[in-house]
Amino acid sequence: MKITYIITRADHYGGAQIHIRDLSKWMKNHGHDISVIGGWTGTLSDAIESNGIPFYQAKSLYRSIHPIKDIKAFFQIRKILKNIRPDIVSCHSSKAGMIGRLAAWSLGIKSIFTAHGWAFTDGVSPLQIHLFRWIEWFCAFFGSHIITVSRYDKVLALRYGITKSKKMTVVHNGMPYRHVSNNHNNDTPQLCMVARFSPQKDHTTLLNALGGLKNKEWHLNLVGDGDYTTYIALARALEIEDKITFHGQRTDVPDFLDTQDIYLLISHWEGFPRSIIEAMRSSMPVITTRTAGSPESVDQFRSGYVVPERNPKALERAINMLVSDPLRRNTMGEFGRIRYEKYFTFDEMAYKTLNVYENVLGIEPTKHPEMPETFDRTSVA
Repeated sequence: MKITYIITRADHYGGAQIHIRDLSKWMKNHGHDISVIGGWTGTLSDAIESNGIPFYQAKSLYRSIHPIKDIKAFFQIRKILKNIRPDIVSCHSSKAGMIGRLAAWSLGIKSIFTAHGWAFTDGVSPLQIHLFRWIEWFCAFFGSHIITVSRYDKVLALRYGITKSKKMTVVHNGMPYRHVSNNHNNDTPQLCMVARFSPQKDHTTLLNALGGLKNKEWHLNLVGDGDYTTYIALARALEIEDKITFHGQRTDVPDFLDTQDIYLLISHWEGFPRSIIEAMRSSMPVITTRTAGSPESVDQFRSGYVVPERNPKALERAINMLVSDPLRRNTMGEFGRIRYEKYFTFDEMAYKTLNVYENVLGIEPTKHPEMPETFDRTSVA
């Protein structure tokens, strides 16, 4: 099968970029002819090409809405697709999803859009919800199918009338297999959150919750880029500054997670966070907010805790239960690892994604060597 992936930004790593990097490599290793189109070049495009996969730049493809550049990007992508002539186009991120589907449709090529969390999700501004709801409804007419990374996102799309249920399939994110770590249970419980300092993430609620536990034994490690000066000041005001390390961006996150005891992801909105799966893979209990697809990964009270948004007291209680009870941490972490192995491995995600492509093209689906016979493919038109 000849597959072309399109993503807006290829100059940095976010969840969608890592997804493209790993999925394109997996598809290539399984005998498919892969190419990638992106806007800005950099970290992702370098990784794509290092894997022996052609990368094509559409120089006018930008994240923000810009009518003139968007029209130019349409023709640039269309020209590239006309030369490549893929069997199917797989679009990722809102802008690439919009322009990529239109360009593919204009050439009679079938296309898939993977929604890594909708731009009109709960927690964003009403104006943004209205604008992107209309854009996604319009673009859905030109695409063949939509993959959502959570059941929540499929239900949200149905609520806003984006398209019919039969044109959407849920494929949860997955992480490459990694052996179980036994490095947990530090003398001082190590808490960790891997997230960029941005409006999407709720570091404020996390710090306020920990302010109520300042007399407990714990240490918080915050990993992620962005401006965190405001949070340093807040930690100082809460008298917990000496219990927090701001690491900035790290390139050794999987190894680092193996040294941590409790994982936290406190957010205002999400799609289906890869970092939670990464933490479960490392046998860590997880505490997260009830935002979008996050609760679909955590089994409440068994692999961790799902707490209400913007609720420092509820978060404080959940953290306190884990920092005070090593046995509970280990039990939840072990269950999370089992859950990862059963539902959230990369192979599981990749085979399900491949099956969507094959069903859209009318090809006999490739069977996952470990996929149960009861796997439901009926939601694919």
